Amino acid sequence: MTDPIADYLTRLRNAIGANHRIVEIPASKVKKEITRVLHEKGYIQNYKFEQNGPQGSIKIALKYNPTNKQSAIVNLERISKPGLRKYAGANDLPRVLNGLGIAIVSTSKGIMTDKEARVQHIGGEVLCHVY
Repeated sequence: MTDPIADYLTRLRNAIGANHRIVEIPASKVKKEITRVLHEKGYIQNYKFEQNGPQGSIKIALKYNPTNKQSAIVNLERISKPGLRKYAGANDLPRVLNGLGIAIVSTSKGIMTDKEARVQHIGGEVLCHVY
């Protein structure tokens, strides 16, 4: 596997497509931080880190609308890829769906949303868009 973040997003996308309640993903520091941001912004219901084996795993409880069973996450899109990294300065950070979605950015101060990076006036690598 050459791109673990793309694998993480694909596992989430597949679980949402199959209407699963819980998805288990191999853990890494970057994946844990992306999961934390998704939880803070209300895209996932809950998460738990488990230390089973050398790598560990992340169990994510997906969030669905109780009336129409639609997921809180409509789309996950990988932006910066291993073959073509996408960086943006503080003034050039993308606005996802005119501010309704979030862009997850890897900065020198950790992984955060595009809005938080704009407030702190720091740029970084745009990992993915979520809406």
